Amino acid sequence: MHRSAAHSDVFRAIADPTRRAILDRLRAGPTAVNALANEFDQSRPAISKHLRVLRQARLVSGARVGRERLYELEPMPLQQVLGWIEGYRAFWHISLTNLKRHVEET
Repeated sequence: MHRSAAHSDVFRAIADPTRRAILDRLRAGPTAVNALANEFDQSRPAISKHLRVLRQARLVSGARVGRERLYELEPMPLQQVLGWIEGYRAFWHISLTNLKRHVEET
């Protein structure tokens, strides 16, 4: 994968549990980076790195408000993940239906 594409890859961004937890936290609304950092057992610079990955994947946006930077969830890129998961949902539905039919016939 090209380096710039890897940086904006939604799947790569959500692969990390801390980044998923940040996204979950931002569902409640915009949050200052310091408030986010206080909710995790990681340093503020580590949280900032996670936020940078999320920003590059366009999953969050940041805006300066006074002396703080507020981050907000941008859920639209997650549509890529939903589309991928839906393919597997159809696969499992068909597979389980076929298994049920096979078990009931034997």
